Amino acid sequence: MKVSQLAENIIGSEIIKLAAEINEKIKQGEAIFNYTIGDFDPHEFPIPNELKQYIIEEYNNNQTNYPPGDGVLVLREAVSTLLKEQLGLGYANDEILIAGGARPIIYAIFRTLVDPNDNVIFATPSWNNNHYSYLNQAQAVIIEALPENNFMPRAKDIQPYIQSAAMLALCSPQNPTGTTFTKEGLNEICDLVLAENKRRGPDAKPLYLMFDQIYWALTFGDTKHFNPVGLNPEMRPYTLFIDGISKSLAATGVRVGWGMGPKPIIDKMKAILSHIGAWAPKAEQIATARYLNNSEKYLAFVEIQKQKISDRLNAFYKGFEKLKSEGFQVNAIAPQAAIYLTVQFALHGKKTNEGKVLESTADITKYLLDEAKLAIVPFYAFGSDKNSSWYRLSVGTCKLQEIPNVLGQLKNALNQLS
Repeated sequence: MKVSQLAENIIGSEIIKLAAEINEKIKQGEAIFNYTIGDFDPHEFPIPNELKQYIIEEYNNNQTNYPPGDGVLVLREAVSTLLKEQLGLGYANDEILIAGGARPIIYAIFRTLVDPNDNVIFATPSWNNNHYSYLNQAQAVIIEALPENNFMPRAKDIQPYIQSAAMLALCSPQNPTGTTFTKEGLNEICDLVLAENKRRGPDAKPLYLMFDQIYWALTFGDTKHFNPVGLNPEMRPYTLFIDGISKSLAATGVRVGWGMGPKPIIDKMKAILSHIGAWAPKAEQIATARYLNNSEKYLAFVEIQKQKISDRLNAFYKGFEKLKSEGFQVNAIAPQAAIYLTVQFALHGKKTNEGKVLESTADITKYLLDEAKLAIVPFYAFGSDKNSSWYRLSVGTCKLQEIPNVLGQLKNALNQLS
């Protein structure tokens, strides 16, 4: 059947392809350690009980009609207070836009700021920038980030492409790597953006920065979250933020996200989303406002989340370090933030007991799934080179007590290679 050119050529999710193979194994009765999805097992990571009760109460209060296009006022005010108290960011309620999770906000930013054939700069691995660029007919300018920089792009990586770009897309803490910008690294990028906008002058279309900080509350150890406007207030006219409760409150299915930025741009984004109807449900919005307004409960819950996530990430990290010390060709980056551990399986060219050579990353991924029962996502699913040996391991669905067994099965599988 004939469809639009956009629909005909859209690229399906590599993660969904992998999930199909995993689900088939599970149907056949295999016990798979599935750490592919950037989500939470609600049995391990339930949303706050108070938030759940507030949602139920608001449905019982018949809050079931259309919300305002930019979100209910009480939630925008609650978000404004949260940003001010926790991040030192001053955004008024009319500079905040509520939507059904972060994805509609990202889409609206692209539609508002990027014309067809405009250049959008982003690094790989990163989440879905390639797909949003395609949907908006933009030209993707891709920077391959390096493990020695924790897979975070640097100002000198971005600089060669800056003059022709309409938007720069950054994420920190980053999906899929769980790594963050240093203060110095992000400051240098901000200086680059400001210098470019000064060069363009007041009459030209600015270079905008889309900054996804949906994981900002989930940092571990000495890691600190930095954002462009907090570091340099001059970035405020050029910065659009992505944020929400999906990760900090394990509320991925509650679908309450927000963006903030200059009011004229937020107004245009609101107009675009009003034609899509990408609102968060009204009951969830009011319930979220009630929950966020109790900052003591919010902060206490986030601390519990961070400990549970950190315990899992550190257990895997120590396990990989031990395997590495024993001579296996694996590696990992120490946990910094989010729910992800960046791990490496440098197994290209290894041979299985059956004599099959693991020639590609896809071969390695399949071997880990078949022999170790370990399902993780290769970085090529996030735009990196097809031969990259690095992976995302997500702990949102992980039971802490299963980790020794996972590492044991992984060691057995690695031992079978020559």
